[in-house]
Amino acid sequence: MIDRKEDLKPEKSARQVPRWLQKVLLGVPAAVPRAEGAARKSDSVEVLCYFNRINVRVKRKVFKSEDAHTYLSLGSCPVSQIHEDHYSFLYYLKTDCGFKKESFPDYFSVSILLHYNPTGPVLREMPFDIPLQCKYHRLFYSYKVGFHPKPQEGTVYTKLLSNGNFSFSPPDAAGVRSITSRKIYNLGDPMHFEVNGHDKTGKKRIYINKCFVTASQDPYSHPRYTVIDNKGCMVDSKVSTQSKFLTGDSKTTQKFSVGAFLFKRGASTTSPQEFSMHCEMSAGPPIPTPSSKACNYDEATQTWKELYGKDSVCDCCESTCQSAEPAGGSEKVVSSHSWKLD
Repeated sequence: MIDRKEDLKPEKSARQVPRWLQKVLLGVPAAVPRAEGAARKSDSVEVLCYFNRINVRVKRKVFKSEDAHTYLSLGSCPVSQIHEDHYSFLYYLKTDCGFKKESFPDYFSVSILLHYNPTGPVLREMPFDIPLQCKYHRLFYSYKVGFHPKPQEGTVYTKLLSNGNFSFSPPDAAGVRSITSRKIYNLGDPMHFEVNGHDKTGKKRIYINKCFVTASQDPYSHPRYTVIDNKGCMVDSKVSTQSKFLTGDSKTTQKFSVGAFLFKRGASTTSPQEFSMHCEMSAGPPIPTPSSKACNYDEATQTWKELYGKDSVCDCCESTCQSAEPAGGSEKVVSSHSWKLD
């Protein structure tokens, strides 16, 4: 028998597992099963299971009331989005919705209740609770001495200043000097932000797909408020005229402003509230498409208008803008410095 203890000797940094040990640990490769629930559909409820999040869709035709979404919840979490034909819940499993997580010898289970509890002096629809479950079959072997792989989450949030393809900075009110420390705004002040793409070829345009504000630097925290959504629609421009995409000298830089606001949850406190902006961005062709655009809402004409291109690419801002096929994985999520509202 060959003594291979040197192959298992601890060392600094990392090195590849020897091939003989890979065969011992992995054994005979097993067929990769789907997570149960990922393809489970019905006429009323659809459950999509991912490694780090769950997506539940409930058909609107189930309900008679137009405001049924106000009485519908996934555990303790409200409806995430309202679509033409369904209500959607999209939450990370880390979110405090009431997910019950259980580990079994052959699989890992995540379960939660879908609640519908209409209120009022009379009932025209019956309340219900539907148990939902995702099962994740284990894809690795376990040994007393061995390695336990940990799945990497799908979205990686990075610090403001990065050596990658994008940087995100809040410039001053004139849009010139970058603010690198915490800044305090007054309620109603316009807050300016800027995304730089660092494209040396000059053939790419920077697009901001989504931005939301949280009351901490943790992008998974709640409450949160979405200002840009639906692949480049400035949804907050329908609420505040100060929220809009801004033109610039180069399309490799995208500037925008947002009207300063407070979360209701902390409005009664005397101390300033602290916020952070988190944005998902990508680099694409200079000509915008429904999946890559910068659209502001024009209150005067009650239409959506693209910053540089044809306004027709903004038509989907009132519904759902479909995602394009990934082009080289240039999409990235970054977070801004925090700021405070006085």
